[in-house]
Amino acid sequence: MFRPLFVFIGTRYTRAKRRNHFVSFISLTSMIGLALGVLVMILVLSVMNGFDHEMRTRVLGMVPHATIESAKPLADWQRLGALAAKNPQVVAVAPFSQMQGLLTHEGKVQKVLINAIDPLEETKVSIIGDFFEEGRLQDLKAGDFGIVIGDKAAAKLGVGLGDKITFVAPEVTVTPAGMFPRLKRFTVVGIFHVGAGEVDGFIAMTHVQDLARLQRWKADEVQGIRLKFADLFEAPRTAWQLAQSLGDKQFYARDWTRTHGNLYQAIRMEKAMIGLLLLLIVAVAAFNIISTLVMVVTDKKGDIAILRTLGATPGQIMAIFMVQGTVIGVVGTAIGAVLGILAALNISAGIAALESLLGIKFLNADVYFIDYLPSQLMLADVLLVCSAALVLSFLATLYPAWRAARTQPAEALRYE
Repeated sequence: MFRPLFVFIGTRYTRAKRRNHFVSFISLTSMIGLALGVLVMILVLSVMNGFDHEMRTRVLGMVPHATIESAKPLADWQRLGALAAKNPQVVAVAPFSQMQGLLTHEGKVQKVLINAIDPLEETKVSIIGDFFEEGRLQDLKAGDFGIVIGDKAAAKLGVGLGDKITFVAPEVTVTPAGMFPRLKRFTVVGIFHVGAGEVDGFIAMTHVQDLARLQRWKADEVQGIRLKFADLFEAPRTAWQLAQSLGDKQFYARDWTRTHGNLYQAIRMEKAMIGLLLLLIVAVAAFNIISTLVMVVTDKKGDIAILRTLGATPGQIMAIFMVQGTVIGVVGTAIGAVLGILAALNISAGIAALESLLGIKFLNADVYFIDYLPSQLMLADVLLVCSAALVLSFLATLYPAWRAARTQPAEALRYE
């Protein structure tokens, strides 16, 4: 197979054993360093993609994309829901009410935000039904005062399916004997585990009619309607427009950016900053090729001089060392990409196995919004990392190749 002279010699220099073993060692470490840089960058970007994906699907699949509420209880939420559903961005609508308070059981206390829902409508706007460990969402029946809690809350209170727990509302009842807190006994009918500490520990659910009775509303009155959007990034603008169209200053909108927006933006910013820092590591590894080729040029001055006397042009000499450096970059990038892809595909299972072996949790749900290490490999990230590594590797060959092309045969062969 025909190969140009500079390609033949450049690839031969790459795989040939040199007299100077130190140069060979530096070349090998440059290749390994580049491979490690590419591997780590693909792995870390995949983990950040995993956090981003879990944030959008799990946490934002549990909390409302947006809500439309009024200062007074709504008795005609079906009409408002039908009007909101006409917007092409709105996928589903469900009623809701909320109430903060405390759950108590045998002297143990847990703060909680109770979401009152309609079980038949809630499955249209939430993914909670996919994460039940015991019971199910449909076990919430009007009048039974059942409650669904997360596994972290259940563990802290020491309760299981069928146990009675007391809800303490942040209001008092005034009687002739004095002021007493408002209490209500609920029966645990379901326990879920989402993997997000904030959800599993502090969110509970009951039937919307039961909470209406607790708040002394009519059975069909709710706090507002919950909206699910086809594109959650459209929620802030669209929800505000819907609130304005439903009634002038009568309704107001809230969206996920007010409750979890800071966390989501932090994840996106961390991905960008970590990506930049890791790119610098790849750049350092790529520019190690400069020192490798400079030493190769010094080691091969005699060969370069002979090639020049045989008629090789400065451009061909330059191309020889550009080929050599590019081969190092391509091999290092390819090895790093393969290892990075394998690591990204198996990091979640590997960390889970390591946690099980050591008996510790690397991600605590009390600190992070999930208790496991997610990973989502994206082709675009792999191509971007490999392209950046190859471009940096190619740029690193220019200066040593230019120096090789400037070699003067007479001076190089003077002491040979």
